Amino acid sequence: MPNSIHPSSVVEDGAILGDGVTIGPFCHVGAGVTLGDGVRLISHAVVAGHTRIGARCRIFPFASIGHEPQDLKYKGEKTTLVIGADCTMREGVTINPGTAGDRGETTIGDRCVFLASSHVAHDCVVGSGVIFSNNAMLAGHCKIGDNVIIGGGAGIHQFCRIGAHAFIGGLAGVENDVIPFGAALGNRAYLGGLNLVGMKRAGIARESIHAARRAFKEIFSSERPLQEAVGALDPELAANPIVARIRDFIQAGGDRAFCTPIRNGREA
Repeated sequence: MPNSIHPSSVVEDGAILGDGVTIGPFCHVGAGVTLGDGVRLISHAVVAGHTRIGARCRIFPFASIGHEPQDLKYKGEKTTLVIGADCTMREGVTINPGTAGDRGETTIGDRCVFLASSHVAHDCVVGSGVIFSNNAMLAGHCKIGDNVIIGGGAGIHQFCRIGAHAFIGGLAGVENDVIPFGAALGNRAYLGGLNLVGMKRAGIARESIHAARRAFKEIFSSERPLQEAVGALDPELAANPIVARIRDFIQAGGDRAFCTPIRNGREA
C-alpha cells in the first residue's frame, strides 16, 4: 500500500517509513524517525529524535513525540524513544526519549492510549494496554505495568512503580509505588483497595479475586513492615498467581515507599 504525504508536511532525509503511512497537513518527521506500517499522523504532529513508532499508531494534532527530554542534565546525547503498535496519541500529547543518566530509552508497549495533553517523561517504561486520561502526567524514570488506567489530571512522581492492572484516580498525586491491582486515590494518594472492576474486566477468576482481597487485608492490616507481612502470608494463599504478583512486587522494592491504605486518619 503506497504512502500518502501531504505537500505541506516535511519528512527529513533519513526518516524510514513503512508501508501505508499517512502524513496529513503541516506535520514534521525528523531524520532519525522510523514510522511502522500504517502509521497515521493526522495533522500538525511532530515526531523527532531517534524515535521508532510501531505499526498502525495514530498521532493527532499538536502532539510532540520524541523531542529532547525535559531534563536540565541532558546535553544532546543520542537517546531513544520506542513506541509499540496500535497506540493512540491524542491532541497535545508529549512523550520524551531517555537520558544518558539512566537507561537511555523511553519504552511504550502496544495498544496504549494517551488522551489529550498527557505526558510521559524521560526513561519511563510503560507496559501494554495502558490508558492515560486527559492531562495525566508521568515524571521521569517511572515503570508502569500492563493495563494500568491513569485518571485525568493525575501526577506520578519520578521513580514510581505502578503495578499491572492498577487504577489511579483522577487528580491523584502519586508519590509512592502502587501494588498490582491496587486502586490509588487522592492527593497525596493513598491505597483505597483493589481495582476489583478492572480485575473482573480482565477475566480474573472469582477465587483469585477473593484470594487477593484476603491477602490485601492480611498485608495492610498487619502492624509489621510490608516485607515481613508478605513473607508471613499463608503459603497456600501466596501460591495463588494473583497474590504472587502482589507479593513479588512488594518484595522487589524500588526507589520509593509504598502507597498504603489510610488507618486512623493517616497512611498505614
